[in-house]
Amino acid sequence: MPAPGEALVRVTRSGGFAGETHTVIVKGDGSWSRLDAKAEPEGTGKLSEQELAALRTALREADFARQPRIATGGPKIYDGFFYAFVHGGYEVAGEQGSLPPALVKVADALPPFTRG
Repeated sequence: MPAPGEALVRVTRSGGFAGETHTVIVKGDGSWSRLDAKAEPEGTGKLSEQELAALRTALREADFARQPRIATGGPKIYDGFFYAFVHGGYEVAGEQGSLPPALVKVADALPPFTRG
């Protein structure tokens, strides 16, 4: 596990109806920041202990070392999102409809990609 100030996970989500790109970075202490497409800060916060524990569990269960580098094979979701996850020295990416359930669980445990 990373030190409190080091990145635990970084996830970039792009696409959707509006074609936007946002990145969420969660550090080992649960603090997080959200960046826009130009890597400009959009927001910050801190996960509760319970939220951080849920994210850590989802990351552990996802077993990034065993995930395909690019998830494929799911149904095409028009105006869907493309996700790129970075965790523990691994990068895994895929379209919304192709993400394995374990990565969906990770995405669901993250802070929001947009305000509101």
